[in-house]
Amino acid sequence: MSFVELIPIGTFLALLTNQVLETALAAKDVLIEKESFQILSKHLKDIEPVLRELQLRELNDSRAARQALESLEKDVKKAKSLVDKYKNRARFYLLVKCRKIVEEIQDVTRDIGRSLEALSIASTEVLFDVSENLNRLHDEMQRAEFEASQSQLRIVEKLNQGLIEQKSDLSFANYMLEQIAIEVGVPIEPSEITKELESFRKEKEEAATRKEHAEVLFLEQIIKLLSRADAANDQEEIRAQYLRRVEMVEKFETQDGYIPPLKAFMCPIERTVMVDPVSLCTGTTCERASIQVCFDCGQKTDPDTGQVLDDLTLRPNVCLRQSIEEWRELNYCLQIRSSKGKLLSGIDSASEEALSLMQELIKENSINKDWIAIEGIISIIVSLLGTSHNKEFKRRALITLRTIVEGHSRNKDTLVESGGVDQVVRCLVRDPNISKAAVELLFELLQDSSGWNLPVSRKLAQQSNAILFLVMLLNGTIVESAEKAEAILLKLCDDDDDNISRAAAANWHRPLINRLSQGPEASRIYMARALVTMELVDQNIKVLGEEGAIPPLVEMASGNLESKGLAFAALVKLSSCRENKKFIADTGGVPLVLDQMFSSHVPAIIRAQCSQILENLSSDDGIEFLVDANGSHLELEPIVNNLLAIQQHPASNHGIRKPALRALLGICKSGAGFVNKTVVDANGVSIILPLLENPDHEVREVALNFLFRFSQHDAEKIMDFLLVQRRLEAFMGFLEGDSREDVKMAATGLLANLPKSELTLTKNLIDLDVLPAIFNILRSGTIEAKENALSALFRFTDPTNVETQRMVVESGAYSLLLSFLQSGSVTAKARAAALIGNLSLSSPKLSDISKPTGCWCFRPAHVPVCEVHGGICSVSSSFCLLKANALPELVNLLQECVHTTAYEALRALGTLVHENSPSRGANVLHKANAIYPMLQVLNWGTPTLREEVLDLLEKVFAAREVAEIYCAMARIPLVRLTTQSHEDGQLGRKAVRILAQLERYSKSGPLV
Repeated sequence: MSFVELIPIGTFLALLTNQVLETALAAKDVLIEKESFQILSKHLKDIEPVLRELQLRELNDSRAARQALESLEKDVKKAKSLVDKYKNRARFYLLVKCRKIVEEIQDVTRDIGRSLEALSIASTEVLFDVSENLNRLHDEMQRAEFEASQSQLRIVEKLNQGLIEQKSDLSFANYMLEQIAIEVGVPIEPSEITKELESFRKEKEEAATRKEHAEVLFLEQIIKLLSRADAANDQEEIRAQYLRRVEMVEKFETQDGYIPPLKAFMCPIERTVMVDPVSLCTGTTCERASIQVCFDCGQKTDPDTGQVLDDLTLRPNVCLRQSIEEWRELNYCLQIRSSKGKLLSGIDSASEEALSLMQELIKENSINKDWIAIEGIISIIVSLLGTSHNKEFKRRALITLRTIVEGHSRNKDTLVESGGVDQVVRCLVRDPNISKAAVELLFELLQDSSGWNLPVSRKLAQQSNAILFLVMLLNGTIVESAEKAEAILLKLCDDDDDNISRAAAANWHRPLINRLSQGPEASRIYMARALVTMELVDQNIKVLGEEGAIPPLVEMASGNLESKGLAFAALVKLSSCRENKKFIADTGGVPLVLDQMFSSHVPAIIRAQCSQILENLSSDDGIEFLVDANGSHLELEPIVNNLLAIQQHPASNHGIRKPALRALLGICKSGAGFVNKTVVDANGVSIILPLLENPDHEVREVALNFLFRFSQHDAEKIMDFLLVQRRLEAFMGFLEGDSREDVKMAATGLLANLPKSELTLTKNLIDLDVLPAIFNILRSGTIEAKENALSALFRFTDPTNVETQRMVVESGAYSLLLSFLQSGSVTAKARAAALIGNLSLSSPKLSDISKPTGCWCFRPAHVPVCEVHGGICSVSSSFCLLKANALPELVNLLQECVHTTAYEALRALGTLVHENSPSRGANVLHKANAIYPMLQVLNWGTPTLREEVLDLLEKVFAAREVAEIYCAMARIPLVRLTTQSHEDGQLGRKAVRILAQLERYSKSGPLV
């Protein structure tokens, strides 16, 4: 009994299943004939689940089943042996044996298929569906057709044909080596080719050991041919060959740097120098391709003599071919030396000609890459790159250098050692065409046989501006340059935190954000620190948020102390952008910030950072972003109370208190009523008032803005605080000098909200010259500051205090008030009209009404008498609005049909009509065309506004002469008011009263 028979069939199935899977995985890694090996791998993978199913179904331990499994195991071992045989072989060897490899794969696949058929028969007793799957796999593997790739077959056929014809010339060797190397993925440069040929030689030695004489002979011929290729020669041999050609060239006397070809080198058909000369039976030598075309066209004669050819066999003329190659190499040498001279001539046209010539030489034969380097031309071009100002030369020089170093590691090393990297980097920010050539050269320099040249990569990273310039190209308009720049940057940033940081500093943030999100802990900390130290403009901050920097930072903020500190510091920067505030809120960052900020166990520096973040979140946006991860608004009362508590403790860290105060102000600016109530309930004004004396002027300004917001709620407390002389003097500083506009706005607004009945405060303010400060704001402040300054003037225009009114007028109030009536905001117009009304209330008692003395004919002549007040008026003496030319502007306000301004205009106009002498004022209003727009207000005004009009009309129409003029016009709107229902009937009653007044005039007849 064999060992296999002793193993339980279930165990045997498990072992076989593992063998199948192992072989399937190994088959995927073979370099040559990948497609064929992958098909084999796929079939094996398809077998694996069927075998596992047999295990689950407990295949019966029959003799047939065991024999089928043993057969399958044997075939799987053959497949594994085949995979192992070709897995790590020389790539050149695998290509030339591709046809045989494919045949072997096909044979082993079909063998496995036949074994599956036997297993299918043995497993029918288990379950029909398993047997069906085995039959399907058998059919697929029996029908499987394997073929070598057409490109590989063409190369093998061309190689076999060359061996049959005994081709051993350099051009054929170069061609075959290039084709084979490209097909198997070996870089065409001597060091790599030498290694591959050495592996090929080992294959030959192993064949000799196995005594496979035909195989040895075949491989020996191929190795001999490929070893002649330029790329297979070592550097010393290449140098020696070049120096031999130089020695020969120096014996020729040629003026134009060119040795003409011998007549024997010329093809009699094409009249050009031959590449692959072959001899006819007549002895004539022709280019193979040309004579073959003649034969194909039916021409069977000697192209030189016309003699009929009895034999069409073409025999390679090896000696002539070698002579032609030598002639070509001599000319290469001459042209390279000539190019060097032109480059050193300092003449742009000659230098550009030399660059073009070298590109042609390399295109013709890759050996010229080595010879150009031996002649020292690489360092010459690099030097000229740094000194030339000719854009076209720079572009061509970069293209030529790329041609010289392409696929050539030694030339790349030479260019790098010559300072080429520095020069190429400088060209990245030149003309777009130059930068395109520069980035393409740089990309080529960074390639090597392993995929990426790490030494050059490190040198590039050390160049101070390299990454910056590459990022600039990345954002440029030339797509090809941007793609190359991005590829280089991605490689430079691959696992290099320093380069990632430099790229981010140059405004390319993607690698940094990827590292923040997915990097190891040390790298994430490094990236966060880079963000903190980086100088960022608003656009960078926005882009960082859009590209995903916020979520990983919020996550880091929950980490250890170092991570927390750096994450919060970075978020301080990023939270200055509105879009980023939303990202922080959406990731649940706000509750975390608040928790850290208000915790006494958190280090002060982190609390200060959180305080700054909260300040940014609430600045301009109030409570909009104070939400949890689900978007639900956080409870504001504890936030406000905690912020006030921070201000209540003078010992609190200044770095926490100041941003916390700004945050509190931002939250209060949201205008939410419950926020204001929380502040008032917490006695917030009393807590913030002492901050007006804080040594930090920024704290004082924020405190002022806060107090302005609550000056209507707790005006008495603020007033009591300011009644102390030093505090009021400090407050004056907010109104004067270089204070910011928002500070002046807040100061004037606060002043306007303080109780106007406190005369001591008014006197103290006047003593401190508050009026000039207010008037300066009226002249040059912001709209809001001007509106508040107008409100502040009400304290000084109280009709009960003529002296303060006089100070206001003498400060030039009227001209400013008129300018506001003409072009101010709605609020400013309304307040200016109200102030004019206040001043006008004092005019009757200030007007100089001279008492008559003696005969009327002895009264002073030419004394202007005020039409309204009946005395001598002026702006300065009686504050007369008529003398100030304010009447037309007040009438215009009525015509603008704006409720707020119309109301104040009506009240100001009402000061002109006095109950004891209404006629003068009524006539003035009539002459100013003020009564018609007053009547129109009855049609469009609010009830309050209509009531004001009715009160004024009642006084105006007390003047019968005016009433008669407007009687018909007034009746319609007045009647309409009497028929409309109003809440208390007040408007209707007033309208009825005026109508009755008009009716009395009508019945009594016209005026005499």
